[in-house]
Amino acid sequence: NCDDEVFLTERFGIRSLPTVVLFKDGQPVDGFAGIQPESAIRTMLEPHVAEPQPADDSGEDVEAQVAALLDAGEPEQAIALLQQTMAEDSRDPLLLLLARALVDSRQFDDVDTVLGAIEDKENHKQTIAGLRAGLDFARQTADLPAPGQLEQRLASDPNDSEAAYQLAIHQLAGQQHQAALEGLLQLMQRDRSYADNAAQRTLLQTFELLGNGHPLSISYRRKLYQLLY
Repeated sequence: NCDDEVFLTERFGIRSLPTVVLFKDGQPVDGFAGIQPESAIRTMLEPHVAEPQPADDSGEDVEAQVAALLDAGEPEQAIALLQQTMAEDSRDPLLLLLARALVDSRQFDDVDTVLGAIEDKENHKQTIAGLRAGLDFARQTADLPAPGQLEQRLASDPNDSEAAYQLAIHQLAGQQHQAALEGLLQLMQRDRSYADNAAQRTLLQTFELLGNGHPLSISYRRKLYQLLY
């Protein structure tokens, strides 16, 4: 309203309406008077407005490739791909994938180093807790009999609580989560107090490993609750 905004009218020398003044960084840099077509307005704006850059989804592609390698049991290849990528991109999701790959390849000391770099970040606490649970299971298997030996013991004596528990630890370290959960639940039903309630504690650790929203966590948490109460 030129009648009410006399100062602005005089400041910018407005002689006709509409008058448009383009400001950039607090300073007038361009403008036009009178009605203009869209093409003219775009031409005026182009030198002053940065073109939007296409989204760079290369990082997401790497994450998908690494996840596929880990699911296929190829942690060494996953580590090589991550190390190549992280020379230029060290985002947290890649660090978390590297930690998982190191667990799967049994490079336990390196896992602690990687997780230590992001341990204090609140938005990764659940994922890190799961990785540490997986690391704990993998470390335990170093002192256990081989899975085949444990299976033979259970074939001879289905009530061998030690063999059942140790086999579940091997299964957890090998990502056989459902088999491990089922074995631990059966152990609780048969021998709840074995090794100071080890089966129950390990079930809770596994829920943490998988995440509370995982279908297996939801299903077996319900079964655990029914067994306890």
